[in-house]
Amino acid sequence: MEAFTEILKITIPALIVFFTAWVLLRNMIKNDQDKRRQELILQNSRTVTPIKLQAYERIVLFLERISLESLLVRISLPEMTASQLHYALLNAIRSEFEHNLSQQIYMSQQAWEVVRNARSNMIKIINSEVEKLPPDSSGMFLSKQLLEKIMELEKEPTRAAIDYVKNEIARII
Repeated sequence: MEAFTEILKITIPALIVFFTAWVLLRNMIKNDQDKRRQELILQNSRTVTPIKLQAYERIVLFLERISLESLLVRISLPEMTASQLHYALLNAIRSEFEHNLSQQIYMSQQAWEVVRNARSNMIKIINSEVEKLPPDSSGMFLSKQLLEKIMELEKEPTRAAIDYVKNEIARII
């Protein structure tokens, strides 16, 4: 029995020291892993944030370029017919959109949907105004009708999308 108590006198303190060391080492390793994870997240945010901001900048530029005022200034020529202008406007919107399609990777799903909806609404506005015109209308008359339609709206679709994107950028920064 005496040998058993001697073994317990040695074993119990050794077990206490072992478990203490084990808990301390486990906590140190966990803290080190957490610290490395935080450093990685910080490093990624330093890399990704400028790219995201650049993507949002390009989307705002896209939205500005497909606003009716901008489109009409760039595309409309005095000798164009309404159907020629209609085709040119839709073609410009589509090519601008295709050029900026990859920016959706860096945007939230909601922001990208707002951008897509703005594009679709601009196309709908153009198509609806063209349908109201006689077949032999001039491009200048279509331009006038489109500008009047935009003035009737509370907010142009592209302007609403730009405001949404700006708010999202403010949340990122």
